[in-house]
Amino acid sequence: MNKYYLITPSITLLIFLSGLVSAEENWPRFRGPLGTGHSIARDVPKQWTPSSVVWKTDLKGKGQSSPVNWGDRLFFTGASDDGKERYVFCLNRKDGKILWQKTIACGHPESTHKMNSRATPSCATDGKHVVAFFGPAGLHCFDLEGHEKWSLDLGGFPGIWGVAASPVILNGQVIQNCDSAGPSRLVAVNLDSGKIEWETRREDKPRGGWSTPIVVENGDAQELVLNGEFGVRDYDAKTGREKWFCKAFNGRGSPVPDVTDGRVYVVNGKPGDTYSVKLGGSGDVTNSNMVWHAARKGGRDLPSPVVVDDYLFVVSMSGMASCYDAVTGKVYWTESLGKGNQFAAAPLVANGLIYIQTVEKGTTYVIKPGKKLQIVSVNDLGGSEDEIFRATLAPIQGRIFARSQSRVYCIQ
Repeated sequence: MNKYYLITPSITLLIFLSGLVSAEENWPRFRGPLGTGHSIARDVPKQWTPSSVVWKTDLKGKGQSSPVNWGDRLFFTGASDDGKERYVFCLNRKDGKILWQKTIACGHPESTHKMNSRATPSCATDGKHVVAFFGPAGLHCFDLEGHEKWSLDLGGFPGIWGVAASPVILNGQVIQNCDSAGPSRLVAVNLDSGKIEWETRREDKPRGGWSTPIVVENGDAQELVLNGEFGVRDYDAKTGREKWFCKAFNGRGSPVPDVTDGRVYVVNGKPGDTYSVKLGGSGDVTNSNMVWHAARKGGRDLPSPVVVDDYLFVVSMSGMASCYDAVTGKVYWTESLGKGNQFAAAPLVANGLIYIQTVEKGTTYVIKPGKKLQIVSVNDLGGSEDEIFRATLAPIQGRIFARSQSRVYCIQ
């Protein structure tokens, strides 16, 4: 019988052989080393005020990509208002100075939703390469000094929603979700050459390409778990072959799932039940592997679910937060996180706490998961009234990095 392993914080200590330094000094992709927003760092600030901001840097254009780093280099993306230019930025982590900036032309900019941007996918890096994805403006690879290594056209990405799926670097390949309102596929690109090594057709005509795959270990093999318009799917990371599918309760599969103890936890995007699926099996496992499902309240779900200990936490776009028993699906509580607050960014998990940021002004709620709602702190970084925050917080070397559409903040 195959045994699945979640790449949990304890296992991370074994996987990242350099221990805490390697794992947490580098936040190398969207939502960190695990792709699920979990950090093993113990020095992440729990409280801050505007005076805690060490530096802030304005970026050209607008974007919603989250902070990614290697060493003292931070990577972001942006786009001009008309989408005809896309930008890749490298900032100095210590002082926020822009070390280099690259401009990429786009002859046929995609349509995009008002909650999306034309620079939403986050960069990915392995310490030698930096990869940025811009939908119809292509997939691009640079070295850490900003020298272009290759560019790849992955199609036009039709539809009215835009793209948001971030690249993942795995075993010398770039894994990229290419969902769109037209032909959709998951592709693996050779990191050195920029050549496609495999591609797998995805469901026809989904709403858009928003979710990013996470990696789970199955014995000696690695698999990719990817949410989508019709449900969550699992792929062999080496070949791209689809292994299993579990049907969702509604569409817009944008939130990235969380995984722990051999189970994947999924929310839909559109209103619908949250659910837990046992990893493994083949084909349609909806009836055989769905462990439980439970009602969601509060409307649309855009932030990703996270599991801390045996608690599953989910917050809706409207700020209605819920906590479930991760094993049984029992609802412990459902409460509002402040009147009028909206949430879009995926949560960060550190110090056993959940960090979740509002869209307006970037106010961050720090929550201790449990059978009752416990708000540890509510933190203001001094964002202006017109700033929009949809990027995910990143904990890097004892500081927290936040990004609004046109500005980066470093919080001590």
